[in-house]
Amino acid sequence: MLPVPALKRKVCGRFTLAARPQDLQQEFPDFWFPSDLPPRYNIAPSQQTLVLPGDGAFQARSMRWGLVPAWARDPAIGNRMINARSETVLERPAFRSAFRKRRCLVCADGFYEWQGSPPRRRPFHITLPGGVPFAMAGIWEEWPSPEGENLSTFALLTTRANPDLRAIHDRMPVILGPEARPVWLDPTRPPDALLDLLVPFPGRLELRAVSRFVNRPGNEGPECLAAAES
Repeated sequence: MLPVPALKRKVCGRFTLAARPQDLQQEFPDFWFPSDLPPRYNIAPSQQTLVLPGDGAFQARSMRWGLVPAWARDPAIGNRMINARSETVLERPAFRSAFRKRRCLVCADGFYEWQGSPPRRRPFHITLPGGVPFAMAGIWEEWPSPEGENLSTFALLTTRANPDLRAIHDRMPVILGPEARPVWLDPTRPPDALLDLLVPFPGRLELRAVSRFVNRPGNEGPECLAAAES
């Protein structure tokens, strides 16, 4: 099948984390993970998922996808703040404070992108070879609610697509290898020194066409990864 031209649309609007807790523990040995993590096949904006914040606690936490700045009046702003472009993250008032002070790793074992135009958009599941877990660069915030509770939220950093992905999309989430992760989380690193990490993934990515069942954000389960319909 010949690829269609990539469309400029929101990158990484869905991802997966179906890896076993012991596999996550092996990939991220410095962090503590709960032992009862349910597999997730269609993590969507506004949903909770697993995040490793650089707060010195070295403990996985559940946060909502869609960053709500501490100064926001309405948490609904997070619905528009799921991704931050690495090229402009230090210029955006909603993101720059978190980039300087509150960086995190977002655990995943795959993400989705779509090829073509509605209503025939075709979903692809993108993974590292072997489907091993990986870390996406993120930033996080605590929003104090009027009721006195803190809402923990995050956004993903995005960059240009690597060669494996360009036929489907022009951008991708920033994937950080093991050597880059402690640098990204280090609170003493000046922000300008971190920009060199926000580059297209240098390794191979595997793309597999999957069922349109995943197109609905409310759908969940292994059916999301079923082979594409003919």
